[in-house]
Amino acid sequence: MAFVSSIKLFDEEKLDVLQRLDQFRQWHSLDEKRYCLVCGEIITGREIQVIRDKRENRPLRIICPTKHCNAMPMEWVRPTDEVLIKIAMAEAERRRIRLTIRAGRATRSLPKRNDKQYDR
Repeated sequence: MAFVSSIKLFDEEKLDVLQRLDQFRQWHSLDEKRYCLVCGEIITGREIQVIRDKRENRPLRIICPTKHCNAMPMEWVRPTDEVLIKIAMAEAERRRIRLTIRAGRATRSLPKRNDKQYDR
């Protein structure tokens, strides 16, 4: 049984909740986007989950909608050009490292050459 439940709200209510609970950035519309620093996804106000803990009488919380990511507003930034460039550069570096690792593995799996054959 889940102890946390997602709450469905009308657009106006959800925008009000985002405006109240996100102390770090202002929300003017549910269509605004944020970049989640935890999962690396760009999310919108419409997608953000509003949740309540069923076990205790705790206040509402807002979390990232991405599966297995419970990031909170302090971990979301506006996807400015500068942020998007940094994201693209980090992703390019990750790809370069993965390719380097694959190339190293491929090189190790090549058959070893017999040096005596080439000494003649």
